[in-house]
This record gives sequence, C-alpha cells and structure tokens, in this order.
Amino acid sequence: MDVSLALFWAFAAVAVAGAVGVIVMRQPVHSALFLLLTFLAVAVLFVVAHAEFVAAVQVLVYAGGIMVLFLYTIMLVNVRRQAGEPYLHRQAGVALGVGLLLLAVVGGVVLGDARRLADAHAAAPAARLTEVVGSGVAAGNSQAVGWLLYREYLLPFEIASVLLLVAMIGAVVLGKRTMEKFD
Repeated sequence: MDVSLALFWAFAAVAVAGAVGVIVMRQPVHSALFLLLTFLAVAVLFVVAHAEFVAAVQVLVYAGGIMVLFLYTIMLVNVRRQAGEPYLHRQAGVALGVGLLLLAVVGGVVLGDARRLADAHAAAPAARLTEVVGSGVAAGNSQAVGWLLYREYLLPFEIASVLLLVAMIGAVVLGKRTMEKFD
C-alpha cells in the first residue's frame, strides 16, 4: 500500500472520529476540542492531496481563528456541568448507527465513482494547475496561488483587506461604546 494512501485513510478516520466526537459529547468544551481535532485532520488530508496552501489556510483560519471564537463563546456562555450528568448524549448510539449507515451508502457511491474515474483517468491524464500559471512557471500549489493572487487579483485582494480593516475598526469602536455604557 502506498504511504500517502495509508496516511489518507488514517487521517480520514481521525477526522470522522473527531466529527462524531463533536456530536456526541455533552460538554461544549469537549465538542470544541473534537472539532479542533477534525480541523487538523482535514488539514493533513489537504497536505496528502498536495494542496499545501489550502492546508495552511485550514490551520490558520479554522483551527486558529474559528476555534478561538468558539472557545470564547463557550467561556462567555459559561455552561457548567451538573453532578452525575453523563458525558454522552442519550441518543449517541442511535446517531452512531445512522452515521454508519450513511457512511456505508456514501462510501459505496464514492467507491463506484472512484473506479469509474480511475478508468477514465487512465485513458486521458489531466493537466495540473501547478505546471504553468500565466506566463511564468510555478513549482507548487502555494506558488501558483501566490502568483495568481499578487498578479491577476491584486486589486480585489487589496480592496478586501481594506474592507476587513474598516470592519475591524468598526467592531472595536462599537465594542468600546458598549463597554463605556457599563462603566
């Protein structure tokens, strides 16, 4: 078995286990930690698929930013565990059974399509984005994305960054006004 295929199946199993953990855990902090595990496993899956840029964005945006937002929200809500409360929901067994049934159905469809696409791919190999981008030659996915972002889409990129800066300043001003009312 190929090493990349073994890594794919191992981290796909970790991602699915983390997703199940998000659903069945009763405590929001435990669910958030399983969500973090799922995000990191998906990032590794992107690396295995040779999409390093998307993996970096996955780690920075989702595992970094979104998880911090979730954890702050959980801390602000301040949900406490009651004594004697189980760690899992009562419906966890039913949810796991339905999830396994759905996995079997989707897995069958995916395997059938994979076999069909493998036969079609053997007939005509596809061109890769990383081979040639614009007028220059890019060595990898990250360089290809950077080349397109800073050459072809520079103006929209800069406009988006200015809009995000204005939104951040507005959020700070609104938050400061709200805090001044409580003082």
